[in-house]
Amino acid sequence: MSELIPLSGNQAGTIWHVLHDRGPLAESELLALTHLTELQLYTAIGWLARENKIRKENDTYILGETNLVPVIGKDAGKIWRALEIWGEIDVLSLSRLSRLAEHDVFTAIGWLAREGKVEGAISNNGEEKTLFWLK
Repeated sequence: MSELIPLSGNQAGTIWHVLHDRGPLAESELLALTHLTELQLYTAIGWLARENKIRKENDTYILGETNLVPVIGKDAGKIWRALEIWGEIDVLSLSRLSRLAEHDVFTAIGWLAREGKVEGAISNNGEEKTLFWLK
C-alpha cells in the first residue's frame, strides 16, 4: 500500500514535466510517455487542476490556467461529502455513492489530495482494496 498525497504529487510532477517538455498531448500519449496507469493519470490531473496548472481542450492536455474547475470541483465536493458520511471507503463504493465514473472519482481524489483533505491507501498489488478517508 502506498500513501496517497506524496504519490499523487510525484505523479502530477511527472505529467507536468512531460507536458512541459513535449507540449500538448492526448491522454493516450501521456499514458505511454509517463508509464502511469489510467487511474494514476486521473489522480494526477485532479492534483494539477487544483494547482491551476493544466487544461483540457478536446482530448488534449495542455499546461496553463485550468478550465477543469467546474467539473472536478463539483465532483470533489461529492466525494468529500461521501467520505464525511461513510468514513473510510473503497473506490467502487465511492463511485456508486457519488454516481461518478471511477476515473472521475480518482480525478476528484487528486483534487482533494492536493488540498490536503483526503488520504488513502493505494493497492500496489491488486490484492488489497484501495481505500480513502478524510484527513
